[in-house]
Amino acid sequence: MPLLQEKDRIVVREKFEKELKDEVTILLFKKTAVGIWTPNEDEDFVCRYCKETEELYNEVSELSDLLKLEAYAVEDNKEIFDEYKVERIPTVIIKGHNKGLIRFVGIPAGYEFATLLEDLIDASRGKIDLKERNRRKVEAVKEPLHIQVFVTPTCPYCPRAVRIAHKMAFINENIMGDMVEASEFPNLSEKYGVYAVPKIIVNDKVEFEGALPEDQFIAQVLKAVEKNN
Repeated sequence: MPLLQEKDRIVVREKFEKELKDEVTILLFKKTAVGIWTPNEDEDFVCRYCKETEELYNEVSELSDLLKLEAYAVEDNKEIFDEYKVERIPTVIIKGHNKGLIRFVGIPAGYEFATLLEDLIDASRGKIDLKERNRRKVEAVKEPLHIQVFVTPTCPYCPRAVRIAHKMAFINENIMGDMVEASEFPNLSEKYGVYAVPKIIVNDKVEFEGALPEDQFIAQVLKAVEKNN
């Protein structure tokens, strides 16, 4: 049974027809053998939702000829996992006109599905809507920034935070922006004290909560750069 209802498929297909411009590649990192998780097993590579995640991306990619899906199993593709710094599955990386890494760690369900669609469109069109003064600040970053935005599918405020993180990665090759589905990785959520979402972790040095406006969000993220100076 398809994950997307037919009425949703029609809406998304029409949106893609109007707004996609150039080809975008969706890299899906998964596990071939999906079993039942036990407490003694490494949660990062259990991939409890690999099947559903792959189904979702298959359905989305089928809605436009400009979307190309490539799947890589952890059992057979260690080199490409290392190349893209994939440490948890399922992870998806969006490759289009973006310079940095735009990643979804966990399934983009609920409100985050809209985030996925907008990211695909941005990557295809090659432009985003950051304010010019913020764009200049982000473009000036010369060292690696890893932004992790912890979300849940039922959080209506989380997409704003994820989108800003992804926009920052879009324009700077030194930035990696992650959506992290908190409930899929409870050990990671516990490590960072994720008790409310969105929660943002930057380079393990700066953390803050809430769907802040663009100016405040970027200012908070860039504090990680200040801590290195």
